[in-house]
Amino acid sequence: MRIHELKQRLRQAGAGPSHEHRFLRTWLRAQPGNSAKRPPEKFFPASLLAALPAIEADLAALARIQLVDAGEDGSERLLVALADGQTVESVLLPREGLCVSSQVGCAVGCQFCMTGRSGLLRQLGSAEIIAQVALARARRPVRKVVFMGMGEPSHNLDNVMEAIELLGTAGNIGHKNLVFSTVGDPRAFERLARGQVKPALALSLHTTRADLRKTLLPRAPDLSPEELVEQCESYARGSGYPIQYQWTLLEGVNDGPEEIEGIVRLLSGKWGVLNMIPFNEVEGAGFSRPALERCKEMARTLHQRGILTKLRHSAGQDVDGGCGQLRARAAASPAQVRFVRRPTPSVR
Repeated sequence: MRIHELKQRLRQAGAGPSHEHRFLRTWLRAQPGNSAKRPPEKFFPASLLAALPAIEADLAALARIQLVDAGEDGSERLLVALADGQTVESVLLPREGLCVSSQVGCAVGCQFCMTGRSGLLRQLGSAEIIAQVALARARRPVRKVVFMGMGEPSHNLDNVMEAIELLGTAGNIGHKNLVFSTVGDPRAFERLARGQVKPALALSLHTTRADLRKTLLPRAPDLSPEELVEQCESYARGSGYPIQYQWTLLEGVNDGPEEIEGIVRLLSGKWGVLNMIPFNEVEGAGFSRPALERCKEMARTLHQRGILTKLRHSAGQDVDGGCGQLRARAAASPAQVRFVRRPTPSVR
């Protein structure tokens, strides 16, 4: 289901703009339907009230939390079951953040990511993306949503942009607290610049070497790191938000002096921040995480040389929190993961 289809269904049931907005806001915020000052029966027309049980049932069937793994850092990795039996992952992050998925699987095939191993199975509809937010908000507050879960958002632009527009309006999430993460598809740069809601942009960079990037991200668009940074700089100036350059630290691959020099050359004077994230171990990937002191030294050196660099803690490392890991682990050994079933609140 897509958001525009849901809106059309509400209108056909007699909803006006204010009725539609209240319904979507209540669903997206996981609020009880009677939480508003005016109860539904005094606000919604009779035809809409009659149609709501069926609409609510269809929304509740979109997704449910099948499994949950809680990390010691306060993160919660959720395995979300969809109506067709497929599953995706979303992660409740410390400090009221949520990472959502936009696809079942992914076509990019990043060598250090578990999700890419399965390839792309299908796209998520915009309502399925929003359902992840509603399920998470039923557990605890969410004030930031990052599209950094399973899938490449630029490969599902229509649904992702529709979800972002709703999150930035009825969802009451500040535009800079919506983060679109991409490997760098030209279609994404163009579409984001034209959007009603312009999210912050995160670019999966990982290396300044074009040949190495082609190896690590084999099916990413054929743009050089220089071309990607140029596109990002243009979007940053137009949107008013600095770019978040993402760099997964891989021991002996992209943590050496050559990359430090490349980063300084590539990002000096650019409006952005470099987020360095130690690799979240994936069995059989052939990569390992650098020693913590090496990670700190690299971040410190870059900062001293004028590159705003933050060494990030990858949330949920104690529960194998990398994208696709809970999904794979649950499929291999369901007994290792705790079951959680929570009712979806009525949106009336």
